[in-house]
Amino acid sequence: MGMTARVLAVDAGNSKTDVAVVAADGTVLATSRGGGFRPPVVGVEAAVDKVAEAVERAFAAASVSSVDHVSACLANADFPVEEEQLAAALHARAWGAGVEVRNDTFAILRAGVTEPRGVAVVCGAGINCVGMRPDGRTARFPALGRISGDWGGGWGLAEEALWHAARAEDGRGDPTALAHTLPAHFGHDTMLALVEALHLEQVPPARRHELTPVLFATAADGDPVARAIVDRLADEVVTMATVALTRLDLLEEETPVLLGGGVLAAQHPQLTDGIRDLLTARAPKAVPRVVTASPVLGAALLGLDRVGAEAEVHERVRAHFEG
Repeated sequence: MGMTARVLAVDAGNSKTDVAVVAADGTVLATSRGGGFRPPVVGVEAAVDKVAEAVERAFAAASVSSVDHVSACLANADFPVEEEQLAAALHARAWGAGVEVRNDTFAILRAGVTEPRGVAVVCGAGINCVGMRPDGRTARFPALGRISGDWGGGWGLAEEALWHAARAEDGRGDPTALAHTLPAHFGHDTMLALVEALHLEQVPPARRHELTPVLFATAADGDPVARAIVDRLADEVVTMATVALTRLDLLEEETPVLLGGGVLAAQHPQLTDGIRDLLTARAPKAVPRVVTASPVLGAALLGLDRVGAEAEVHERVRAHFEG
């Protein structure tokens, strides 16, 4: 591979976009951060415009006008048809000769492994799981919420906690401390008052996810209903991981299972222990660990995989982001 070979790495999530320009020898020439990537909300072109702002800043800082390969890991790239549409939109920008688009969960997975082999479960606002093998095979789920069979994620957990708390207060469900801890977070005395505030948007809908840490704190204090929700999340994480490992024929060999996203990165003891115990029972060869590396590193490594870069090139890029 000649000295001209460079990779543009893009990690575009719902809340922020990170880009990096990588030289042939693995030197990171420039990085840049931009706004969130939300094609379902603003449309593909407007979403790509947000990425373009960050790319143009990075290109200017790196003194390049294009690269050999664009490795883009994008939120909302859930179906092949969406990947193709987004790849076409990126290709039209002429940032690089080749363009590969993947779901952003693959960036988290690749950031946490030394070779493209393993499974990642990401639990942030939503929940998702992907797996990959060096031969190019992948495993994934649509991860579109309840319509695609998902349970969990920060938004889902907050909703589940509210459901149990409301029923506890009005007598339809078992008593739980959540009936007090959830409304107290927003300065209310009762669930009824909180439900009204949420319904009338006196509490902005975007703040609902703040209840997820309250759920974990209530569970840590021993509340059985809250603990049951946390146990269910541990089960869900391990179910997704085990299905992905099975699809990729990795159940029988030592394989990393990476845990990422805000909910898993917080390492709540009950959740972390529950995941470890269930993995030991269902996928004993799996090696769980929390991934803290920047996802844009994963996008860069996937790009370097594609252009056939040597191991020391990968190591130089990793050292930049982990240094």
